Amino acid sequence: MTEDFRARAEAELPTKLDNGVLWVTINRAESGNAIPFYVRDRMIEVFRDAHLDVAVRCVVLTAAGERHFCTGADLSVRPPMPAPVDGAPDRIVGTGIDMMRRGFQTLMQAILDCEKPVIVALNGTAAGGGSMFTLAADLVIAADHAKLIQVFVRRGLVPDGGVAYLLPRIVGMHKAKELIFFGDDVPAEEMVRLGIANKVVPMADLEAATREWAERLAAGPTKAIGWSKKLLHDSSELARRDLLEEEAMLVELNAGTHDGMEGVNSFREKRPVQFTGW
Repeated sequence: MTEDFRARAEAELPTKLDNGVLWVTINRAESGNAIPFYVRDRMIEVFRDAHLDVAVRCVVLTAAGERHFCTGADLSVRPPMPAPVDGAPDRIVGTGIDMMRRGFQTLMQAILDCEKPVIVALNGTAAGGGSMFTLAADLVIAADHAKLIQVFVRRGLVPDGGVAYLLPRIVGMHKAKELIFFGDDVPAEEMVRLGIANKVVPMADLEAATREWAERLAAGPTKAIGWSKKLLHDSSELARRDLLEEEAMLVELNAGTHDGMEGVNSFREKRPVQFTGW
């Protein structure tokens, strides 16, 4: 990423670490909080860095304004392309596949694989690829006017960004087909009913409600939460014996962490627990 694009990415995706919570804000309200390639790439970096940073114990993803959370990719901004090669076609077969793999698919996996719990504070409409952030998050708190739209069918498109992987795991296969085939709006209260969101609050209370959950998580046993997240994600893909083997391994690893020992010791000593995150 060039210095110019990096500066733009940092301005359009500001981050702030506060009490162990990394607040990440999509700051492109004038463009429906659609994200161009350089913001997408910066977001991948942010989640990968959060995974490794011991100072980060929870991540909150939200957006500027009150109308849109994210309306997907902003295709009006194109990444720099290498100089053309004489005789080569304008578009080489396989280029699109590689762009998908390195783009929203990589971003989805960066969110899912982040060891720290990820909360989406849904301040408005999550459409298309933007809905992937909501589906990939661990917890979702939605403003009462927020909605989710699988808008792809309205544009004659196939869902991307891993939506077809995530959605049926949350709402079930038949409901996922309904939402993708018709592309209807899903209002906030319906999102809770379907299991897409955890709760709905008035827009004026969104930040406070999100901060309450985020800071509770940031004060918790970070490794235990992260490994619990991994087990839950793997539970829909691994065979029973393989999952139980992973469970045994993670329980053993967690027992050797500071927080794992602190939880046991505080119980024995009948005192308040003091988790550190490691």
